[in-house]
Amino acid sequence: METTERNSTPFPNVPPVIESDDREYLDSGVPSTVAIAGHPLHPLSIIFPIAFLAAALGSDFGYWLTGDFFWARASLWLIGLGLVTGIIASVIGMSDFLQIERVRKRTAGWVHLIVNISILVFTALNFILRWGDPESPILPWGLLLSLIVGTLTSITGWFGAELSYRHKIGVVGAGSKRYP
Repeated sequence: METTERNSTPFPNVPPVIESDDREYLDSGVPSTVAIAGHPLHPLSIIFPIAFLAAALGSDFGYWLTGDFFWARASLWLIGLGLVTGIIASVIGMSDFLQIERVRKRTAGWVHLIVNISILVFTALNFILRWGDPESPILPWGLLLSLIVGTLTSITGWFGAELSYRHKIGVVGAGSKRYP
């Protein structure tokens, strides 16, 4: 645990991977710009694309192991649903990114944005690749794209959690949207 005058939070400060700042740590937090009754919608909306895309990776493995067309068709549907719900989650997240300066001041905000855009691009490519023939593209390219999306989802989830838990963005609080 690093402790300096600038940073006495109980967390390490390892820029650009993990940034920590007393002002944010002690701040009450910045509420999301898209919320119902104070409850932020972005954390709620991300569970759907994560679930669909993780299940698509599982169904790709199911096809690889069994060769059953059911798994190919399931993957196509899951990838399509992951893409649609991912676009919805990204619109909600982009609202916070554009309206809350604190998000844009942090490396975690930019990494989260860029990796999520990459996920949407890879997911769209995976869907287009399979459209009209959900079975033959699975091995190897469809499975590879699903693995890449799964890996990137884990990475962006880490940085999204950094924004919420370390930088207190999208939480209930009365902090400034600007950098504290």
